[in-house]
Parts: sequence; C-alpha cells; structure tokens
Amino acid sequence: MTALGRLLRTTAFKLIAAYLVAFAIFAASVIAYLGWHTQRLVISQATEAIENEAQILAEQYRVGGINRLASIVGRRSRQPGAGLYLLTTFTGENLAGNVLNLPLSFMDSEGWKEIDYVRSEESGGHTSRALVKVVFLPGEFRLLIGRDVVEREELRRIIIRPALWGLVVLVLMGVAGGLFVTRRVLKRIDQMTATSETIMTGDLSGRLAVAGTGDEFDRLALSLNAMLERIEALMAGLKQVTDNVAHDLKTPLTRLRNRAEDALRTATTDAQWRAATEQTIEESDNLIRIFNALLMIARAEAGQARAGMVPFDLAETASSVAELYEPLAEEKGLGFVVEAEGPLMVRGVRELIGQALSNLVDNAIKYCCPDTPDGVSRTVRVVAERVGEQARIVVADQGAGIPEADRVRVLERFVRLEASRSRPGSGLGLSLVAAVVHLHGGSIVLEDNAPGLRVVILLPLENPAG
Repeated sequence: MTALGRLLRTTAFKLIAAYLVAFAIFAASVIAYLGWHTQRLVISQATEAIENEAQILAEQYRVGGINRLASIVGRRSRQPGAGLYLLTTFTGENLAGNVLNLPLSFMDSEGWKEIDYVRSEESGGHTSRALVKVVFLPGEFRLLIGRDVVEREELRRIIIRPALWGLVVLVLMGVAGGLFVTRRVLKRIDQMTATSETIMTGDLSGRLAVAGTGDEFDRLALSLNAMLERIEALMAGLKQVTDNVAHDLKTPLTRLRNRAEDALRTATTDAQWRAATEQTIEESDNLIRIFNALLMIARAEAGQARAGMVPFDLAETASSVAELYEPLAEEKGLGFVVEAEGPLMVRGVRELIGQALSNLVDNAIKYCCPDTPDGVSRTVRVVAERVGEQARIVVADQGAGIPEADRVRVLERFVRLEASRSRPGSGLGLSLVAAVVHLHGGSIVLEDNAPGLRVVILLPLENPAG
C-alpha cells in the first residue's frame, strides 16, 4: 500500500474529512442563503418601485388621457438613470418609451416578466436584464414599466463568486491540514507499532515514546509504559521464582528420592519400611506446603482475591492469631504481650490477613527463642492500633534480628539468610506477608527492635472518619 493510501485509510484523516465535508456543506448553505436573500431583497425593492410607478402613471392617464401619459412617459424615459418605460397601442405601435427590440407579442399579455432589452438611447446596442410589469389601460393601450436588475447580477458577482472561491480555498486548506495532521498522527502510531513489534520479539525493556505534549497519545503511551513495566516486573519475578523453585526444591526432591532409594536397598523389616514411608510423607508434605505458599503468593500478587474482600475487625483477627500462638510462646519460655485496641475495621480477606499475621508471629517465636542466655527473658509483642486514618499492626521480637542491608531482600521468595539456613523453613513466609499487604493496599516495613526485629504493617481503614 502506498503512503498516500495509508494516509487516506487512517481514522484521523477520515474524521478530518468528515468534519471538512460537514463544514463545507454548512458554509455553502450560508452562502446560498445570503445570495438568495440578497437577490430577493433587490427584486422586492424593484417590485415595490414598479408598483408605485404604475399607480402614478395610471392616475395620470385617467386625468389627462393618452396624450398626457405619453408626454410624461417620454419625459421620464429621457431622464438620466431612468427606469424602463414603453407605451404602445394594441397593435404594437410605440407611442413613447426607451425600450427597443421587444418581440411583437410581448405586450399582448399583462403581468410580471423578466426581459432582455436594449435602451433606445444606447448606440452600442448593449443588452441588459430587467424586471417589468405590463399594464393594460382603457382604450387598449399597453404600458410597460420596469427596473434594471443588473444590481442583482452585480451582487451575485460580488458575493457569490468570492464566497465560492473562498469555499474552494477552505476545502483545499482543510485537505492540506488533514494530510499534515494525519501524517503526524500516523508517525506517532508507526513509532508505537515499531516499539510494539520490538517488545513482541521478547525485548520487554522497550518503551513507547512520549512527546511531552500531554495529548491522548502521550496518555496512552504513559499507560502502556506503566503496563509494560508491570509486565516486565512480573516476568522478572516469574523468572526469579522459576530459578528459585529449581534451586530450592532440588534439595528436598533429591533427599526424597535418596530416602526412597535407600529404603528399597536396605530396608528389610516392617519398622524400617514404615520409617522410610513416614519420612517420605513428611518430605512430601513439606513440598506441598511450599507449593501452596507459592500459589497463595501468586494469587495475592495477581489480585485474584479482591472480589472476596469484606469489612472485618483487624484487632479481633490479631487477638485470635495471638491467642493461637500464646501457648507455643509459653512452652518456649517467652513472654507474650498482646495489645489490640478495637474495633479496627478494614476491608480485605480475613483469611489472608490471618495467614500473614500467623507467619509473622510464628517467625517471631521461632527466631526469638534460640541463643537466649540463661536468666534473660525474651518477649514477643503483638500490637494492633489506630494511627490517623490507618490501622497499624506491629509484631516485635527480641531475637537476633535482620541486618539493615537484608531487610528488603528477605521479602522476596526463597530468600533465607545464612543464620537461618540450619533451621526449618522455605523462605516464603515474609514474601507471602508482603504480597498480602500489597494486595490490601498497605505497606510493610522491617525495623530494628534493639534487639530483634520489628515488623510494622499499615492498612487503610474502612471508615477513617468513624
């Protein structure tokens, strides 16, 4: 397809052409109305003047007869700028007037007419156009009175022709402007198409150009760029998850296979077979928990749970989770403090929030207990309170804590610090908490509890003014 063909097929050119046609029709209608109204005004004035002249001359005929009328018509017809006059008998014999070259039958009918005539005083025989009225007088005389309508033709030439030429110029300028605008639009679209093709080849780093004019193309480019950044982040996350799954699940799967192979090779008694089976089931349950956690994180990050969000009391949920883990803390010899000031009404999925809080409390108990010197009491604290227009959840322990340089990294999947690799876990707990918090429009911050770790979660309240 040629470049011109592509221009003519664009939506922008079609819209401009449609607007141009509509405007041209409107302009032509206005011009036609002005021309018609102007000509009508000229004819109306001529008609009124002829009617008045006819009444005056008819009155002169009644008063003084044909001789008086012929004298008046002759005198008026010789005045400079006079109208048209012609007085004849019923046989067509001219008695007075200034009109020549009329057909013999022209005066045989009464009424309004338009004629092409030649004035008797013009030697060149120039033909003009006139509006006339033929009046029958008593005695079978005919009287013609008229006015030249050359003004109508002059007005037509002065108004209509320049207006039509202006309309033609307008159409040409509109077409040129349409081509110019369409070319610019097509250039922007071609740039977007080229970038899209680059992205489709696998290069997700490509972005649509933004001209900075703030027009609809810029807004579209900004939206698409934001979408591309989100897609690139998701793809990078997917790649990271795939790599992490391949790396972190390799060890338990290998261990599972080795135990099964060892049982086949060495087990001889029912007790040995039972022990190998129990170990296999335990390892399988651990893998299932990892996959369930990954699935829950993926659903939270994709926002699939938003449809099930309802208002609930966050303080009550925090109290319930704390009540569930309080016996475990006492068993470990830890202090356990719960401060839940309710109601704290938030909108969300209560089960996901409960799971996130369970992960935080479980981690706090797990990492607060080891390496505790004798005689030193450690405490886990769970706080739910209102801060301005937000609900704040704080889970703090007095364990080893997390170095400041690693506090952002531990929120990613399968990230486990060196100090915790010897303890049970998959490195998905905090990443699940972060995904749930972001799903609910909140924020999570890891702080130093001096000693230990302090996790602060902020969630928007359902009714901040309540």
